Amino acid sequence: MRKKQAFSLLSILLALSLVLSACGGKNNNSNATPTPTSTTDTDSNSGSTPEQPAEPTEFTIMLPLNVAETPPDTIKTEVEKLTNTKLTYQFFPADSYEEKLNASFATSSLPEVVYLKNQSTFLQMKEAIREGQFWEIGPYLEEFPNLNKLKPEILNNTKVDGKLYSLYIGRPLARQGIIYRKDWADKLGLEAPKTVDDLYVMAEKFTKEDPDGNNVDDTIGLADRNDLIYGAFKTIASWFNVPTNWGEKDGQLLPEFMFDEYFAAMDYMKKFRDNGLMNVDFAGTSKTDQVALFTSGKAGIYIGAMQDVNTLDKDLVKNVPSAVTSVHALIEGPNGNVTTWAIPGYNNVVLFPKTAIKDEAQLKSILAFFDKMMTPEVANLMFWGIENVHYTVEDGKAKASDDKELTEREVKGYKDSVIGEAETNGMLEPFHDLEARILAEQLIVENEKIAIHDPTASLDSVTFAEKGTQLQELITDATYKYMYGTIDRAGFEAAVEDWKSRGGQQIIEEFNAAYKQ
Repeated sequence: MRKKQAFSLLSILLALSLVLSACGGKNNNSNATPTPTSTTDTDSNSGSTPEQPAEPTEFTIMLPLNVAETPPDTIKTEVEKLTNTKLTYQFFPADSYEEKLNASFATSSLPEVVYLKNQSTFLQMKEAIREGQFWEIGPYLEEFPNLNKLKPEILNNTKVDGKLYSLYIGRPLARQGIIYRKDWADKLGLEAPKTVDDLYVMAEKFTKEDPDGNNVDDTIGLADRNDLIYGAFKTIASWFNVPTNWGEKDGQLLPEFMFDEYFAAMDYMKKFRDNGLMNVDFAGTSKTDQVALFTSGKAGIYIGAMQDVNTLDKDLVKNVPSAVTSVHALIEGPNGNVTTWAIPGYNNVVLFPKTAIKDEAQLKSILAFFDKMMTPEVANLMFWGIENVHYTVEDGKAKASDDKELTEREVKGYKDSVIGEAETNGMLEPFHDLEARILAEQLIVENEKIAIHDPTASLDSVTFAEKGTQLQELITDATYKYMYGTIDRAGFEAAVEDWKSRGGQQIIEEFNAAYKQ
């Protein structure tokens, strides 16, 4: 009896297992409910289990705004789709950005991503970096294939005590040259100046030989402004072989204004002013007024970034329809050398505050966004905008839309935040149809080959960080006074001694100590 019961129970279990097997077979046929998949799943034949799409990475970005109005979300929305992020942009006017940056830092309210304003702001932030307020990111870059393409020589220029804390917004190393009235030069039988003497002759003829042909003494050679760096002076000084900020002399690093060539450059500018070949009040002239001198048809030479020729030419032709502009660089100095000055290769940097980013995993998720930013698709979107709306592609290059106002309103705010440069992020090069701008781009490449680099770009000086900007005002003031003729060489050298006594000598010693390490 017990044997029969046991056999019956075994039979029931066997039958039940067959039913379950049949049900399992039905789940594998085409009538079964499909498992949800995402567009990032691997091939369905691979046998791997499809993964659900990751949740968007959320973080906030603080950055300066160089246009009048905060941009709409047109570009941001597309960027979020491409990078699987949810972004909050905090735009603050560039004119008051440093004040907002300092206030946020003081109250520990900086967001996860912080763009500085410029190189000067970066120098001021170095002490906070040393104190551990920001994440060191150097060790992580090799994990991100696109970030790992950033130029090592430029990354080195942003290191603090040999460690990397920032990503950079790239800029051409040496953009400076002259923009001039080619129609005036042609009329007066002048070629593009090859030497500083040629440039002086051009300015003299533009001033004294009625290049506009109206029989009125109403033109000048050079238009300049109250900026010793991005105005004419630093570029002219580099043609005289003045070091870029600092140079080596008698076995040690010294600031540029302690070189004889600096005096030669000041004398050259003084000669321009003394002979009325430029706007004599240039130390009090704004960039707006400097530009107006050129675009109104009064001045024939503008020394600065050669890429400015697009805007200058457009506005000039509105006032003088027959005007023709051109550009030139590679000017030979009095010693026969052809040199120019170089920036450290970046316009700005971005930092990652530890007060907002709590751990390594969060940092890596944010760095992943910047890695995606350095793909052609995202870089083009953020730099140029939406294709066929803000730009078109012509001859494999980006041609900006004629609707400049739309592009400035919707794109400019994001354009200024793109990491790297075309060589590293793959974004489109610009299309130009203005002959002078095409020449400018060629000259910028040639400039880089003869550019003088700043040996202190990657060095640190505590005193320079604390007092450098304030002390530079002494030298700036003395430079203008010398070129205006209100002090002589002895007066200028007295200002240098004052600079040294107030902390300049410490800066020299600290930079030299760092240089020898």
